[in-house]
Amino acid sequence: MPFSGWTTWLALPGLISVAACTTGEPEVASEFNPVYKGIETRLLEGDLVSFLVQMEGARDNADVSTYAECAAAQYALIRGYGFARHLRTNVQQEAGLWRADAVYTISPALPRGLSTIDAEVTVSNCAETGIPTV
Repeated sequence: MPFSGWTTWLALPGLISVAACTTGEPEVASEFNPVYKGIETRLLEGDLVSFLVQMEGARDNADVSTYAECAAAQYALIRGYGFARHLRTNVQQEAGLWRADAVYTISPALPRGLSTIDAEVTVSNCAETGIPTV
C-alpha cells in the first residue's frame, strides 16, 4: 500500500491551492441596477399585440422578457382585459442595450395554454419590483 500514500501526497498540493482560494465569506452578487428605456406597443391584429422594450443593465434575457411581460399585463388592463398569453419573445443585446420583441394575445377570460398571465397580479408584481409598465 505504499503507492496510495504517494497519490495522497501528489494530490495534496492541489487541495492546498484550492483551499487557499476560498475566504470563507459568501460571494456578493453584483448589484442589479436596470435602466428601463421604453416600451413601444403595436396592435398587430385583433387581440394580438407586439411589445418592443429596451433596457440597460439587464443580467440576462429573463430580465428583458419580464419587462415585456409587465408591458403586456398593463396593456391588457388598459384595454379592459384580465389576461394575456405569451406567444414569443426575441431578445437581442448590443453594446449594453437589451431589446426584446415580445408578442402576446390579450383576452377577457383565461386563455388556453401554459404561458398565461393574470394581468392584475402581474402588474402588481411589476410595481413591487419597480418594473415600469405601459
